[in-house]
Amino acid sequence: MKTTFDLPPQLLERGKIAAAKRRISLKRIVIEGLEAVLGADNQSEDRQQAALARLQKGYSLGNQPLSRDATHERS
Repeated sequence: MKTTFDLPPQLLERGKIAAAKRRISLKRIVIEGLEAVLGADNQSEDRQQAALARLQKGYSLGNQPLSRDATHERS
């Protein structure tokens, strides 16, 4: 799909230089950049969902309540 967007001149120049060094198109640079950002977002979302699931499930602490004295015991 074709789309048009404006880039700051310095960013466009850096993108063209990076594309030339890699011998790929500027389009490919943009695609790779979007994939990297979106992939990182997905991984972050997956980690967040896993953490929330662990919190909702709770942690087993041996099912033995601690007394106040044991909780505040100083060494």
